[in-house]
This record gives sequence, C-alpha cells and structure tokens, in this order.
Amino acid sequence: MMVVSAAEAMATLTLAGPGGVALLSAEGAAGFLGPRAWRALVDAARAAHPAVPAPDLLCCGTAPGDALAALRAGCRGIVLDATAPAFAAIAGACAEAGATLLPGRPPAMEARSLDLRHPAGRSRLAAWLTVPPDDTRGHLR
Repeated sequence: MMVVSAAEAMATLTLAGPGGVALLSAEGAAGFLGPRAWRALVDAARAAHPAVPAPDLLCCGTAPGDALAALRAGCRGIVLDATAPAFAAIAGACAEAGATLLPGRPPAMEARSLDLRHPAGRSRLAAWLTVPPDDTRGHLR
C-alpha cells in the first residue's frame, strides 16, 4: 500500500488486520520527505496498531545517496532502481545492515486515490488487501 501520511498509514493498518500490509512510500520520497520523516510516519502508525505486521519500504528512486541516508536513519526496507549508480554497493551495504533492498517498486495501491473517510473507499482498500501479493492480474491496483 502506498502511503504518504500517517493518517493513511493508520487507516491502512486498521483495515489490514492481523494479516498486515507493507507500507510503501511515494516514489522518490527519500529525496523530498526524507528518511527521518518516513520513519516517524511509520513508527506512529505502528504504535497505533502494534499487533499488525507492517514492513515498510522507502523509495529512493535512482539516488544511492538517499538509500545510504535511509540506512543511517534505520530504514530496513529500501527501494532503489536497479539502474541507479552504485546499486551493487548499496546492495552490499543493505546486506551488511540486514536491510531489504528492492530493485524496483512493487505493485501498490495509492492511498491518496481513495477517500478513506467514506465506506466505498474503505471497501475498495479492504478488497485490495485480500489480493495475494503474487497476484499479477492487477485488477485492483
């Protein structure tokens, strides 16, 4: 689930329930939001829903410097485009830190495309959350 605010993350975790959901930042968020703000957003959502598994992924676009800053800030899920300069070096740094590095953005539903204040928006999100992660049909994405 792509989230850009703590409110979206909390609403997503509320609907995800015990199955959990991965929280994905906006594209390139490491560069404009910053890893510390991302950590604060995710930590607030997790504090409100401690029983819900919620791995998080901070997107660094093609910026290896942002990926290193994310590691220093404690991010353990990083998305860095495989074509980024020094991708292999960042992969090594992530492996040393015990962080997950993805070479591209996974499929995600954008929370901002939903109005989670209304039942229809919550219903669409709940339906998306039931689609297995390996479903490539994309009918709800």
